[in-house]
Amino acid sequence: MPERRRAITRADDGTVRIAGPSAGPAFTRAVLDVAGAVLTWPVLGPTGLPAAEIHDVGQAQQWLWAVYGERTAAAVDAVASGTPAAEPALPEQPTALAGAAARLALGHWAARWWPTSHLDGIPALERSLLGLELAALTHECQQLLDEAGEVEGVELLEEHLAALDPLIRWRQSAAPPDQLDRVLWLIDDAAETVGLDGEALRRLRSALERDHRPTEPLLDLAELFVRQQEFALAAGSLHTAIGHMIARGSGTNDWRRYPPGFVDSAEGAVSWTTYAVGAGRRIEIEVVADIAAPVGGVRLAAEVHVDGGPPHRVPLARRDDAWTGRADLDIPASTTPGFEVGILLPGFDPGPGADDRAAREAVRALARHRLGVAAAPHDSEAAGPDPFLAEIAAAAAIEEDF
Repeated sequence: MPERRRAITRADDGTVRIAGPSAGPAFTRAVLDVAGAVLTWPVLGPTGLPAAEIHDVGQAQQWLWAVYGERTAAAVDAVASGTPAAEPALPEQPTALAGAAARLALGHWAARWWPTSHLDGIPALERSLLGLELAALTHECQQLLDEAGEVEGVELLEEHLAALDPLIRWRQSAAPPDQLDRVLWLIDDAAETVGLDGEALRRLRSALERDHRPTEPLLDLAELFVRQQEFALAAGSLHTAIGHMIARGSGTNDWRRYPPGFVDSAEGAVSWTTYAVGAGRRIEIEVVADIAAPVGGVRLAAEVHVDGGPPHRVPLARRDDAWTGRADLDIPASTTPGFEVGILLPGFDPGPGADDRAAREAVRALARHRLGVAAAPHDSEAAGPDPFLAEIAAAAAIEEDF
């Protein structure tokens, strides 16, 4: 097998880059901030070793050799000093630290970009369950992290301690997931390392000291982990009795333009209708809300382009299980214009990007595949990446619902 090699370059600002697999839009990249660098893996397709942007080579040397190998660490040091270096060979198999880092990055990706959708039948991941596994993985990857990263791991653990008791009960069931014991031992070690204590952690230590003996053979994961119930779509229609419809369509659901938890991730979550109201024209917009969408205080907006013209901003308010809004448009009654409608959160929005519908559909397919693996972890035909505990619980919820 030929050696795999990776280009190492130095930018004008001194940043050293280790080339990696190409990645697409932000929601297809798993990113991890580490000591002195940022690591990036593509979420779609094979991952392997990450690409790296190293802004502090001295800090990065604490982990470079353990992720990429000693030759790469030496080459990075040489390139940072201005010495040209040959493209070093990479390890044939990712190291243990590289594998743990890739999993931690994927977990953070899931926390930000998991395509929760009632319309598409993709359930949400239980936040505290994912948070505890991320805390465990953060502790496992502590060699990679600077002080800020370690603090983030402690904060994750403190924030999600309420999910510890359900995890302990899950461990006592007839068929706990393979990785559950490792996650719990890592949580225990992380808490002991930073001096955390409390009733939940004491119960965890007591459980780990005892042999695993199933006490709950018929454990119902949907009951064990408090999950938000599926919601019904808003009934009725936003428009009033006046006017008549002249056009309707679907808008663009660009995940990058609002935070997670605001909008159902389905491609068809954004819809619009235009009406003739007297001599004027009115557009009414409805967006299916995510189950975790804020009820008050924060308002999304729709961005409406008419025939490619400048955008009209339409404020949206949460109504039942939808974001809705309307606006009068200055359009001659004799024309039939084309409309483009997108959704954004003012102040958060990075601006419209390319049309990434194919990439969004690929992410949905990935989520469905991972849920399938989670539902049949010992099925050789469903072999794939190890699911997170939150994915296993979500897959169980799907089986119960259907």
